Amino acid sequence: MKPTINRPGKPAGTRAPASRGPAGAGTPSNVRSANAQAFVTGVISEMKRVTWPTREEWVTATLLTIGLVVVVGLYTAAADHLFGWLVGLVTGNATR
Repeated sequence: MKPTINRPGKPAGTRAPASRGPAGAGTPSNVRSANAQAFVTGVISEMKRVTWPTREEWVTATLLTIGLVVVVGLYTAAADHLFGWLVGLVTGNATR
């Protein structure tokens, strides 16, 4: 038998109330349906407020992103090659 630990503010031998399962498990289906409907209505309302980019803005942003990815990739490859060459010099494994 395990000894009972007295904690300040709790009478000895008390237990935490049993869990009733996941949140919303005891709610009627019509309440859940109303909550889901309110959520979808809110999402539609917010989507109408969004300022969507024009085709020109979308193409410009896409090309800029692709260009930056290429530049960062080339920079990373050059740095890798340079540091590999420097480490090869230090360790005596330099390639020509």
